[in-house]
Amino acid sequence: MSSIEVRNVRKVYRRDTQEVPVLDGLSLHIDSGDFVALMGPSGSGKTTLLNLIGGIDAPTSGDVVVGGTDIARLKGRELAKWRSRNIGFIFQLYNLIPVLNALQNVELPLGLHKMSGAERKRRATTALQLVGLGDRLHHFPRQLSGGQEQRVAIARAIVSDPSLLLADEPTGDLDRDSGDEVLRLLERLNREFKKTIVMVTHDPHAAERAKRVTQLDKGVLSA
Repeated sequence: MSSIEVRNVRKVYRRDTQEVPVLDGLSLHIDSGDFVALMGPSGSGKTTLLNLIGGIDAPTSGDVVVGGTDIARLKGRELAKWRSRNIGFIFQLYNLIPVLNALQNVELPLGLHKMSGAERKRRATTALQLVGLGDRLHHFPRQLSGGQEQRVAIARAIVSDPSLLLADEPTGDLDRDSGDEVLRLLERLNREFKKTIVMVTHDPHAAERAKRVTQLDKGVLSA
């Protein structure tokens, strides 16, 4: 289970000689098993915060502690191994590999784990069944709707059984019905499987599904 503690985090990007502050002394606590929506205008630092929690980026200063691990202190292979065990990422644009079918796309993260090919296939099949795509195992992304592609991406995110799911605008590219399907799935993963979920969204309708909504504005939490 993954609680999240973000303590006095600053993130500054450098553009030539100019410093661009994105997060300014931000602190945030998220309980294990919570479902939090991060809202705010473009450029407010939502995706940056998500990337810091997921260990994709490192803070300029401050601490990011996930499940008791100060991930800002992890480097290279150690960080990659921690991510593969603890974090599932869901993106707006699915990021599926077109030449691989659904089963093969979902199997991909398991390449970082020591297990047989048969075990990888079994886990990937189970994940696809969980998201309602047990009858689409051998379909390629081009043969799926946008909503189905996003559900394949969610299956890929959960196949290694991470305790924390990070979703960046997961319904941003979907129509309302497909988006609702994805949100119901996220709710189920939170409720039944106790996944901690942090979701960046612009959509108040999507944010309503979360247990808690947090507003970011110019790198500062306003709620």
